[in-house]
Amino acid sequence: MLQKTPNSPVTRSQARPPFAARASATWARLLPYVWPSGRRDLQWRMFATLALLLIGKLVTIAVPYAFKWATDGLIGHPTARHLFGFVAGPLALTLLYGLLRIAMAGFTQARDAVFAAVAMNAVRRLANDVFVHLHLLSLRFHLERRIGGLTRILERGRDAIETIVRTVVLVAVPTAVEFLLILAVFFVQFDWRYTLAVATMIAAYMAFTLTATNWRINIRRTMNESDVDANTKALDSLLNYETVKYFGAEAREAARYDRSMARYEKSSVKSYTSLTFLNFGQALIFSLGLTVVMALSIAGIRAGHNSVGDFVLINAIMIQLYQPLNFLGSVYRDIRQATIDLEMMFDILGKHPEIADRPGAKPLTVAGGHLRFDNVRFGYDPGREILKGISFDVPPGQTLAIVGPSGAGKSTISRLIFRFYEPSSGAITIDGQNIDTVTQQSLRAAIGMVPQDTVLFNDTIAYNIRYGRAEASDAEMREAARLAQIDRFIESVPGGYEAQVGERGLKLSGGEKQRVAIARTILKGPPILVLDEATSALDSFTEGEIQDALDRVAKGRTTLVIAHRLSTVVNADEILVLDQGRIVERGPHAVLLARNGVYAAMWNRQNEVRRAEEVLRRAAAEEQGAPHAAQADAAELEPRSYDEDDADVALG
Repeated sequence: MLQKTPNSPVTRSQARPPFAARASATWARLLPYVWPSGRRDLQWRMFATLALLLIGKLVTIAVPYAFKWATDGLIGHPTARHLFGFVAGPLALTLLYGLLRIAMAGFTQARDAVFAAVAMNAVRRLANDVFVHLHLLSLRFHLERRIGGLTRILERGRDAIETIVRTVVLVAVPTAVEFLLILAVFFVQFDWRYTLAVATMIAAYMAFTLTATNWRINIRRTMNESDVDANTKALDSLLNYETVKYFGAEAREAARYDRSMARYEKSSVKSYTSLTFLNFGQALIFSLGLTVVMALSIAGIRAGHNSVGDFVLINAIMIQLYQPLNFLGSVYRDIRQATIDLEMMFDILGKHPEIADRPGAKPLTVAGGHLRFDNVRFGYDPGREILKGISFDVPPGQTLAIVGPSGAGKSTISRLIFRFYEPSSGAITIDGQNIDTVTQQSLRAAIGMVPQDTVLFNDTIAYNIRYGRAEASDAEMREAARLAQIDRFIESVPGGYEAQVGERGLKLSGGEKQRVAIARTILKGPPILVLDEATSALDSFTEGEIQDALDRVAKGRTTLVIAHRLSTVVNADEILVLDQGRIVERGPHAVLLARNGVYAAMWNRQNEVRRAEEVLRRAAAEEQGAPHAAQADAAELEPRSYDEDDADVALG
């Protein structure tokens, strides 16, 4: 199976093994799930399934014989009297026929019921393994995949497991057994001509079915690809519902979706048209075979070798054979399509995590939470380096702020701390322990994150707060909400802590979502805290409230603040100014202002924007007849730049 390395994607032009080889490899990987080594109960169920299968097929073959005997009994043929004497008349034989049909159905349903536990256990175990593996894969993998297409692959793969297991064990194997039994019946009951005619019909039927189905597979594949594309576009559009509304792009989104559905429509029409050709060809081949063996039977009756009951027997066996033959095309198609779907799922399962714990990795031991970057270099692509020799220290309990323009590499630093990626050179240590040598679980357990865009689970407020520590008590959860200053809001909404937050938390405002994120971080209680532009998307008033809550969270913790608004970092112990992957300035707020360099220029620009916003807000308030609503110190509105005297005052 083709593997894809992080920086060398697999292309369609690369050679792929034949389908038969890929199917064998896929089924071999599926076998341990169908025959679990640690589940003796499921293994016994497999044995019971095979026993019921064989008994059921023997009964199935006996059903046409009961029909023959009843027919011979009605016309007084000596065969019936010879077998059963005068006691078993036509009525008794008809009752036998009915009982055998009931037994046939009973054994078939019992077989399916016994096997259900085996099939669904395989579905659950493999689906769970893939789900767990997806969380082990790197952030790079998830950023490169479209979530709609990925969920579609997982959905189809889950269905494919059940399809393959059930179809092979409950349809393909029973059909093969029935074919062999029918050929044996024709050879023993009649002669080799019947066997040859039926065998030829079955071979021609299978050859035509497989050829036509292979032709239809390409049509089905195109149809499925169009289906995935349409589903991805629909999901992407609905997830960005607000953005669509902002730009009035409903018609544009509908047109994109309709183009995908048009391709799906065209492929679907071809699929149904080709199906009619397949069905007619199958009916033609079967009808010719049925006519030949029944003609042979008529010749045998005229010659005195066969009875009318034999004629009925042949017709009943052939009609009974038609059902599994009729399913042959769909069985082959379903198995092949399910194998392709399962192969895609196994392909995901076969991808190796870009970031993995090293052999012998030990849990991180946090004493104070001393975070250090030592000449760290990193690039998402080999040809474009993002961080170029970054070095800094954050002593236990202190706060380091990182500021700079967009694209400078600020958020990349937080991703490296969480070990979503690994630096190309240099080292990141916590209390002297290189994070490459510790377990990822222990590393991430020691770090709390409040991101810029807080995405909540579509569950209750309580569930989202408890995500910080699932085993926390109600009292601890409520205390975290209080410290995050969201407890009063929660108590005011219908349902309180059990209120649903909606898809991605859309029922909450930006500030409310941020407070929930802060509450769950408080509940987690990490020794190291990362604030990745946690207030940049909020208005000034909400920012002030959230900043108070963040200051409470950061107290006594080693804190790394990645910020866009400089007003949120003035109290940091040290500020790094990052530009194009390098640290161009560093120091406390007052010292950086005194240098009148990059940081001071950024500070002045943001102050000008803030003063302009304040003027506009005051003007709007006055127009509404409330001039007192936006009072500010007149001196604060005057243009001002920092010089050395200002810095001296700031330094105190």
